[in-house]
Amino acid sequence: MARTNPFEFLQQVRQETAKVTWPTWKEVWITTAMVLVMVTLAAIFFTLVDQGIGWFVQLVLNAFR
Repeated sequence: MARTNPFEFLQQVRQETAKVTWPTWKEVWITTAMVLVMVTLAAIFFTLVDQGIGWFVQLVLNAFR
């Protein structure tokens, strides 16, 4: 593989960066809000599942006492 000198590398990086479609601030805020909502819903779901499994395990363990 051919080696590139640092100047050429930085030039290529600039060219590739210019090709990127950057999101608008509105898109960033909407996406951030969606992620926070999904994380909150997932946390609530897994908390409820954990509590349910814990309750079931306690029920089983107390049945054999």
